[in-house]
Amino acid sequence: MPSLDGEEKAAEEVTMTMDERKAKLEQLKAKMRSSTKANRASLIEESARAKMTVRDAARLERQRKLAEVLRTQAEAEDRGEDVERQKNWEWTIEENDNWEKKKARKARRADYEFHDDAHAARRRYKKDLDLIKPDLAAYSQQKEVVLGLAPGSLAKSGSSSSALTAFDSSGGQVVPSAEQRMAAESFYRDANTLLYADNKPTEDAIDRVVGKINRDIDKKGKFSRKRLNEDEGDITYINERNRVFNKKIARYYDKYTSEIRASFERGTAL
Repeated sequence: MPSLDGEEKAAEEVTMTMDERKAKLEQLKAKMRSSTKANRASLIEESARAKMTVRDAARLERQRKLAEVLRTQAEAEDRGEDVERQKNWEWTIEENDNWEKKKARKARRADYEFHDDAHAARRRYKKDLDLIKPDLAAYSQQKEVVLGLAPGSLAKSGSSSSALTAFDSSGGQVVPSAEQRMAAESFYRDANTLLYADNKPTEDAIDRVVGKINRDIDKKGKFSRKRLNEDEGDITYINERNRVFNKKIARYYDKYTSEIRASFERGTAL
């Protein structure tokens, strides 16, 4: 049976006319041209994506977000809704409170001018406080050890002050014991406390302090205050826009005009 099928196919190929062969050849050429065109289009697109810089990608992302905002506003106006009110529905009460606190803190620290060393030190101290993340679990464990409480008792009571005191069975006034009072005075020290140098920090706490100091040193070494006209030499502009324009012109034509300008400065120009 396979031999008969092969003979039939061979007979069909023999019986194809010259016009049919030309038509088939044209179809193959059309497929080749379309595939070549598609490959070239994909190659151009890939090359364009490779040439796109980070700045271009950021610009396209900003344009996309702007288009989404404009589309949302247009759809809300068509429905007769308030865009700002609809946007505020997405925020929770906690997120709104945190945002208001952040705005208030930013307003308090809006004075960036240098007044004196005490003011600068206080600003540095406030910034460092923002980076502190207290370990409440370790604090509760330390509190339990100092006060002689059962492990996990502060966690169950929510680390409230009730764990430091004992209640009267008759429902009367809170009566703290003498041991608890002495332990509380040792644990919560103030300026009048005579005990000192008996705290042994953990290795993690020491590593955090060392890491903070190293980051400050690295940041201070990289800090460079921008000073106007530091490396520009002579003033050849009348405003900021003219300065930028002169800088662009110099980038392209200084290599051709450097000798002429030098001759003018020496006074040897014709």
